[in-house]
Amino acid sequence: MIITNKFNLPAPFVSLAQRDYIFEPNEYRVTSLLKGVRETILERRHHEKIERDVSDMVWLLFGTAVHAVLERHEEGEHELKEERIKIPFGNYILSGQFDLYNDKTKIVTDYKTASVWKIIFGDFEDWRRQLLIYCYMLRKIGFDAQGAQVVAFLKDHSKRDAKIKADYPPYPVQTVKFTFTDADFAECEEWLTAKFKEIAAAEKLPDDELPVCTPEERFNSGDKFAVMKKGRKTALRVLDSMEEAKQWMSENGGDEIQVRPGEDKKCIDYCAACEFCNYYREKVVNGNGGSKAV
Repeated sequence: MIITNKFNLPAPFVSLAQRDYIFEPNEYRVTSLLKGVRETILERRHHEKIERDVSDMVWLLFGTAVHAVLERHEEGEHELKEERIKIPFGNYILSGQFDLYNDKTKIVTDYKTASVWKIIFGDFEDWRRQLLIYCYMLRKIGFDAQGAQVVAFLKDHSKRDAKIKADYPPYPVQTVKFTFTDADFAECEEWLTAKFKEIAAAEKLPDDELPVCTPEERFNSGDKFAVMKKGRKTALRVLDSMEEAKQWMSENGGDEIQVRPGEDKKCIDYCAACEFCNYYREKVVNGNGGSKAV
């Protein structure tokens, strides 16, 4: 990846951002598997040509700095710290690195930076999936991992809001815990099998035929259904489904229901906001005189 520094940030920021990852053949990291297949494949194919500015990586660098400080903690008698595990999975290698594992408590700990909104909304499925895979991998090499926790550093925490809002995280550090069952590990193996099968199929496709990222992978907010009244510009009520909107209108009144399409928060206009798809659109498609949307 080409790192730029358009705002002349201090050299240590640039040095930290320039720490690059070398993609090994047939080896996929857990964090790559959690992305959409399109993004994963394009990232590998065009990694050395993609530009990214240091200013767009500030919170990523902050997270790296937090990890660097916590790495100084010496391992306890029953602890493994910052270990990278690689296990065979069919024709591929599954690679993952957890922050800390305690073989006495059977718990994996991962440190993350996050927004307070993630805590407020309880949006933890991506964390759960990542840590479930780490536990699955540990079990594959002989450890009895049974659960996990994320220690989240909330980068936008407000002391004022913590005092006056009931649902606001009270502290800038929050711990989110997960307990896993045998059924969870069985489901995890099925998910990994399906993911690698999807990757194997995508690896054979040219860039412009790769599957478009799903609404979930684009962090789509989901369609909303607004109950409207003639002569009024604002909605009487906005609901999450057409059934709820029809029910509300039958009980409370209204003239029509407007569908408000969900917005893509990560990728706009079929991946326009994704640096990997952006590279493909600007440098490959348009650069060759084409005009096909990606």
